[in-house]
Amino acid sequence: MKFEKAKEADKEEILQLYRSLVGTTYCAWTDDYPSPRDIEGDMSRNALFCLRDKEHDIIGVISIDKDEAVEILPCWSKQLQPSAELSRLGVKAEYQNKGIARKLLQYGMEELKKQGKKSVHFLVCKTNQKAIRSYDKLQFDIVGECELFGESFWCYEKAL
Repeated sequence: MKFEKAKEADKEEILQLYRSLVGTTYCAWTDDYPSPRDIEGDMSRNALFCLRDKEHDIIGVISIDKDEAVEILPCWSKQLQPSAELSRLGVKAEYQNKGIARKLLQYGMEELKKQGKKSVHFLVCKTNQKAIRSYDKLQFDIVGECELFGESFWCYEKAL
């Protein structure tokens, strides 16, 4: 497997991966989110990453998000700044339950360390039991909860 920044040619494959997860168990995504605009925004900041299999197909994606609504939440530790949010983590259905989401998170956290960040944070929909189990195994702390985008979320944070 290879972890790398998404390329312009990957946009459609990434969108197809996102769309394939809409409506699956625990997934709060919709036909409108994540959108081509989200992909373009992530790519414009060099903040969208792919995990590829031996055949070079994308099997998972993760982004370093820049969402002011998330950044201003009062639960994030002041001592762990600068920080960044990992978001839009998706794994192809046939690769789920094989530790791929954890690999993506670990790669994402390594990327944030390289950028000089002291911590990582993200939101997890309270109904996403699969994601919650993954984050517990990586020893993230729940530091709060919030209502955003019409959903209830746990706020997770971890020092890098």
